[in-house]
Amino acid sequence: MITAGIDIGSITTKAAVMNDSGLLDLWVIPTGFNARQAGEEIFEQIICGLGLNPSVVGGVVATGYGRKSVTFAQKAVTEITCHATGVYYLDPTIRTIIDIGGQDSKVILLDESGKVRDFAMNDKCAAGTGRFIEVMARALHVELDAFGPMSLQANNPAAITSLCTVFAESEVISLISLGESRENIIAGIHESIAARIIAMMGRIGWRPPVMMTGGVARNIGLVQSLQNRLASPVQVSKYAQATGAIGAALLARGVGFSR
Repeated sequence: MITAGIDIGSITTKAAVMNDSGLLDLWVIPTGFNARQAGEEIFEQIICGLGLNPSVVGGVVATGYGRKSVTFAQKAVTEITCHATGVYYLDPTIRTIIDIGGQDSKVILLDESGKVRDFAMNDKCAAGTGRFIEVMARALHVELDAFGPMSLQANNPAAITSLCTVFAESEVISLISLGESRENIIAGIHESIAARIIAMMGRIGWRPPVMMTGGVARNIGLVQSLQNRLASPVQVSKYAQATGAIGAALLARGVGFSR
């Protein structure tokens, strides 16, 4: 059976297609201003890229903030459930998930069967999210892909006292005017985000092993800050950005769908 999962996030839209043998392909595109169009576009691209007819897809599940805009999906499922399902598929030993997306961050605790035991979520503001990091990168005139590696070169991380995007940007500008290095400022930003995530983890009683998902997982500097504070490894799969889409495709195996 061939199934598809579509994860429409605030910044990127991800799609995964699976069959009985496992993962067939993954795609990632910018979401843009129209979530419905992004869902339709990525489904068409990944199916055409595989040389398949849409009619052979036996189930489609949508997730992410724009999941309800995917009108051709059989079912819409929360990111928490889809990330738990995707992580358990990638590594069934994982007990805690850190998922940092474009506009929110989550910590999810799993049991031995991969079911969600508890979770904590920050969805009230952009603090510590991918959007927050994008704003900080622009303020520092640093390419987003360079943000993580540059922070590893810091010798004395700067103190960033606020994670409110507006106030933190003002802090960064002040630190620049004082001559602080960009490396130290970036490291300080990562330390502030890590502290916030650790506090969320403490609320649900996290357990190792830990895996980080979402596009921000590609930021090696933040991953390192989290590992240092936890004194425990934080695993990052090569499928980190598309873990939710993989989980959605797995869940689609149980919904049956006729396009």
